[in-house]
Amino acid sequence: MCRWLAYLGSSIPLEDVLVRPEHSLIDQSLLARELFLPDDPRAAGFRRHAFPTNGDGFGIAWHGRGGRLGQYRQIEPAWDSMNLRHLAAQIESDCFLAHVRAAPGGSIAEQNCHPFVQEGWMFQHNGEIPAFGELKRELTFDVAPERYPSLLGSTDSELCLALALGYGLRDDPASALARMVGRVERARREHGIVAPFRATVCAADGARLFVLRWVSPDAPGALAPTLYHAAGATALRTVDGSADRLPEDAQLVVSEPLESHWSHRSWTEVPVGALGVCSRDAPPRFAPLEPLE
Repeated sequence: MCRWLAYLGSSIPLEDVLVRPEHSLIDQSLLARELFLPDDPRAAGFRRHAFPTNGDGFGIAWHGRGGRLGQYRQIEPAWDSMNLRHLAAQIESDCFLAHVRAAPGGSIAEQNCHPFVQEGWMFQHNGEIPAFGELKRELTFDVAPERYPSLLGSTDSELCLALALGYGLRDDPASALARMVGRVERARREHGIVAPFRATVCAADGARLFVLRWVSPDAPGALAPTLYHAAGATALRTVDGSADRLPEDAQLVVSEPLESHWSHRSWTEVPVGALGVCSRDAPPRFAPLEPLE
């Protein structure tokens, strides 16, 4: 499980949302407040199965010069990276993603760090495909042969991106993401996997954010990973005690609010089972996600 954020709006330094807020993504890499792994033995030692640290690597991806996408990933903890802070202060973008990774028991490698960048898309994920070792081979066979060499890592997240690309992410992002969810759910069902597929996902092409929040509906009581959004000139309390205001056209989607004490007037929880679209000069739109097979 991980923490992430996505921004769309007028160009700002990445540090304005990545570093400066009092509960920034950097802070969440060390002490997340809403990351829980219920019934997961990896979190059994934490109160309420909270899993506070996301120190297994980080990454940023941004819409840059000439419309090209930039990417920077490392395996060190985000809280201990001066390079990340320096870059965040120098890079300005009108659309960017950032991610801090928690991979207990997983492989720590740069290729496994989010965001992934493929075919003009930035992509990041929090959650897991249950029994991934059992389902991986079958799902991987749905990846087109010409796209298979681009799978450089070993994560379920990168495979989700490859599936979505193959299902038409470029032409119809909403349907492609719905087909990706549907394919995972079908594999889970056919293999008799009881544990739920949990996911928050963001796919961005530099002009739009497509986000979803999901947990398998046939797993009663299962919790979806948290996800919130804010739109407009949101004021963010900062580590130096001031309040930075985002641009009027800002749209921000986060795993958890960037403030320790936050208000529902600023942050709205994304509904479970919803797919959202954030585009320029339009308010975010959320609708129920219907998995496609």
